[in-house]
Amino acid sequence: MKQTVVIAGLGLIGGSLAINLKQTTDHHLIGVDVNKKTLDYCLMNGIVDKATTDFVSAVVEADFCIIAAPVSKAIELVDQLKNIEFKKPIIISDVSSVKSPVMDAARSLPSEFVTFIGGHPMAGSHKKGITAAKGHLFENAIYVLTPFEPCLEEKVEALKELLRGTNSNFLILEPKEHDEMTSVISHFPHLIASSLVHQAKNWQETHAYIPTLAAGGFRDITRIASSNPGMWQDIFFHNRKGMSHLLSDWITEMKELKNLLDTGDKVSMYHYLEQAKEYRDGLDSKKKGAIPAFYDLYVDIFDQPGALLQVVELLAKAEISINNIEILEIREGITGVLRLSFKDKKDQKRSKEILDTKGYETMIEE
Repeated sequence: MKQTVVIAGLGLIGGSLAINLKQTTDHHLIGVDVNKKTLDYCLMNGIVDKATTDFVSAVVEADFCIIAAPVSKAIELVDQLKNIEFKKPIIISDVSSVKSPVMDAARSLPSEFVTFIGGHPMAGSHKKGITAAKGHLFENAIYVLTPFEPCLEEKVEALKELLRGTNSNFLILEPKEHDEMTSVISHFPHLIASSLVHQAKNWQETHAYIPTLAAGGFRDITRIASSNPGMWQDIFFHNRKGMSHLLSDWITEMKELKNLLDTGDKVSMYHYLEQAKEYRDGLDSKKKGAIPAFYDLYVDIFDQPGALLQVVELLAKAEISINNIEILEIREGITGVLRLSFKDKKDQKRSKEILDTKGYETMIEE
């Protein structure tokens, strides 16, 4: 049955949801955003059927509404819902990465027609805005739902059905449980990445070549510091108690690590690094963990025009799909390492065989 879906906020996440719903359903999509250029872009590219800046008038038409705005703005929109006289049932969700404050605001929604189910699709990009939106952004990603207790199972299933085309993996959590876990594996790493960048910036005053030498591991571990500062400031503000608690834990951990260095305790240092490796390796999804990891193949290539294209073309001719490509380390004129990621072991092994026969040096890390 064709229904009306409102997406309030057409940035990366909201835009990607709109594109996906347009591709996978025949629902009537209304896009709401404060930026008229964004709305014009969505209409011009067929991302929504109708565009408006008026949130209230759009919501009263809807069967579903997904609030895809930063946490502070999401709370404002939830508060606006309290003054709307709904005439028919509606399921409302959000995409905020901090759930407790949004759920607290939604708890007092007065209308019997409204079912609020918190949501958080755990996917993103280093880019932002509607032009970065992609319909496949949520494929294989964890999509957390935080319904109130009690909440009719049929309402949760209806929301899942709406979002079925995202190919996400749905997980039901309590808001507090969600916030504590995402603090550890998402929010806090961003804070640490930003602090590492600041440390490098400060040391640059003494060592001018730091930007030139910054590569490999430093780029990988600080990549998320390039994310939208406005969005992350909002996240940290609403999760500041959690961040402060984790920072206290981190400071204690760093003091213990500093002691290992100061005392020269080589045995304890080895065990510290070994335990970290074992736990991180255990997060691999192939070993039942939570971090999506694919089957990787490492390929030595030279830094010369067309080197990457040649590898990709060889595998494309064999109809092998590559999930991810990453150049780990390369310098002009010398060999670099290309990491190709595949969805299964079969494609990984076939790719190795193909590239080996063409003279490439390859390696699978067991």
